[in-house]
Amino acid sequence: MNSGIAAKTVLITGASSGIGHASAKRLHDAGLTVYATARRPDAVADLAAEGIRTLPLDVTDDQSMQDAVSAIENEAGPIGILINNAAYGLYGPVEQRPLGEVRALFDTNFFGLVRLTQLVLPSMRRAGAGRIINLSSMGGRATLPGGAFYHASKYAVEALSDALRIELALFGIDVVLIEPGPVRTPFMDLAVASLATATSPSGAGDPYKDFKDAIARSFTGLYTGPIARFVSTLDDIARVVTMAATARRPRTRYLVSLTARSMIGMKRWLPDRANDALLARQFGLPRSTRPSTRRPGKAAPSLDSAG
Repeated sequence: MNSGIAAKTVLITGASSGIGHASAKRLHDAGLTVYATARRPDAVADLAAEGIRTLPLDVTDDQSMQDAVSAIENEAGPIGILINNAAYGLYGPVEQRPLGEVRALFDTNFFGLVRLTQLVLPSMRRAGAGRIINLSSMGGRATLPGGAFYHASKYAVEALSDALRIELALFGIDVVLIEPGPVRTPFMDLAVASLATATSPSGAGDPYKDFKDAIARSFTGLYTGPIARFVSTLDDIARVVTMAATARRPRTRYLVSLTARSMIGMKRWLPDRANDALLARQFGLPRSTRPSTRRPGKAAPSLDSAG
């Protein structure tokens, strides 16, 4: 453990539930001074009862972020480790999601992360040490059907982190990405629920109904089908977050779970259309309605040879 980092203060966002909540507890148990934050103080009251410091922080409110950073720095000194965890999923066809919803998603998943990083960097630079840990996803490197905007927000986090890592190396500040695969959290339930709210602007029928139904079935089946044994627990991810926070020389990326590694591998090595076909089969998506352009008598390509 690098005592120069571990002795410093940790600020973690989105600690009311899920990965943020579990990580705050593990980091505290590892001996770090943890400030667990959430929009509502009562949402982290159980963490406060365990001796973890808590603060209100809304990553979509600039003043809220400034107040939280100032309060921590005044009480405990420079923030040594920032864990940008706050995020949520928004699913549904691109055509059916209003831009207001998309902007709200990016405000939480990306712009809040950027602003909070900007706020903690001056003291990290002065200290000549620090660590920014960004909770991304395998969805920041491979895109699943129906999740265009969620994945776009995570791709943005990945690109930002890659740039930051180079910028901040000069000042002794590490930038780390945590990339979980499927995790047993309420996230999938919320994702399925968001699919149901995606509707056609015209209100006349839903051309994407079969598409959305297939995705909902696939997400629901994650916890009951053959892949269920590969789904990570909250503690699995919290353990990796703690490892990234306390390692003397952390990795730049922690890709968590066999499922995540498999999805990234397929994206990397398969031609786009072959990957698309494989995802369509895995998700049970409806067949294309595009008229065939194959010449008469020419056999259709198999999934194994689609390019």
